[in-house]
This record gives sequence, structure tokens and C-alpha cells, in this order.
Amino acid sequence: MSDHRRLMLRMNVSRAACRLFWERGVEATSGERIASDVGVSVRTVWRHFRTKESCAEPVVMYGVEWFMSVVRDWPLDAALADHLAAEVAQYARKSRPEERADEVLALRMISLAETEPVLRTVWLTACDRIEGELRAILAARLERPAVDLEIRLHAAAAAGVVRVLEEHVGAAVLAGTAQREFGEPQLLARQFAGAIRRATGGVVGDPVRGGTDSAN
Repeated sequence: MSDHRRLMLRMNVSRAACRLFWERGVEATSGERIASDVGVSVRTVWRHFRTKESCAEPVVMYGVEWFMSVVRDWPLDAALADHLAAEVAQYARKSRPEERADEVLALRMISLAETEPVLRTVWLTACDRIEGELRAILAARLERPAVDLEIRLHAAAAAGVVRVLEEHVGAAVLAGTAQREFGEPQLLARQFAGAIRRATGGVVGDPVRGGTDSAN
């Protein structure tokens, strides 16, 4: 099986598992039911995932991967608020229906993690990955070692903001109050960037050379 086919299979299994977790609950969902919904054997499911709960990982990581790709491409001379708002606007224009569906499914799993400890582990593992990647990105951006205590503290603070806001925004989206509470996606992106900037004293948010700071 090619890497692409393997990734697609994992994502299809993850989507089916997450839909079942949301509709039936984790306890009531079996590996056999997940396999049946995808149209593969149970053996295939266990070949790609350790447990039924771990099937949620690809969907939960969907939003994480997008956010980290945006942060990796953050220009040195740009404020995070401007960069993130521009990327969100582009995503809104170009994203496909299935991508938006995956985003909602990920938010459902993050919401469900509040009452499902096994899914909480999946979500916190994703947040830990955000922190690790932010540490490397900030180290390169500020030209300091990744083991530097200040770099580690800033990465932890920024990752914590992302975790809390994702949980808060996810709950609002699922309750249908997101538009009223946050406004347009670009405004929400600026709120994210502003919260990260405040939590890190401006270190994660401001340009590091040239440019102007327009963070909120």
C-alpha cells in the first residue's frame, strides 16, 4: 500500500470512528462497527490503530496540522494576527466541503473529550505536539536554542492558549453561537493571535524584523 493510500485509509477509518463516537458514545462503539462502516475488515482497523479510541487521532490532528502549517509559514516581518487572519480568509475561500466537515468533526471530538477521558488523552497528545513544534519554530524565529527556558515557557503558554480557545470555540460552534460570540473567521483569528501575544508578552505575535505590529 502506498503512503497516500495508507493515509487515506487511516483518515476514512478515523472519520467513521468519530461519527460513531459522537452518535453512540465511545463505550458503545466497537472496532467491528467501525470496520463495518468503512467497509474494511476488523484486522485492517487494528493494523492501523492501537485501540478504537486512537482511531480519533487523524481527525483530531486535522486542525492541528493546519494551524502548525500556518505558523511554520509565518513571515519574520509580519504580525501573527495579520498572517493568521490572511490564512483563515484564504482557507475560507478555497476549502472543500469535506475539509470543513472534518473540521466540525474534530471540534466534536474536542468537545466530547470533556466527558470521555480516553478522547481527552488523544486531544492532549495533539496539544503536546503543538507545544513541541512551537518550541522549534520559536527557537528558529528568535535565533535561540530550543532548550532555552524562555523558549520552552513561551511555547507552553502559546500551546495552552490554543488548547483553551479551541475547546471554547468548539463548544460555541456546536451550540450554534460562534457567529454571535466571535464574528467573522478573520476576527476570530485575530482574537487567537491576540491571546497568544498577551500570554507570551508579545514574543509570540510581533514581527522580529521590520513590519508593524497590528495584533489585538
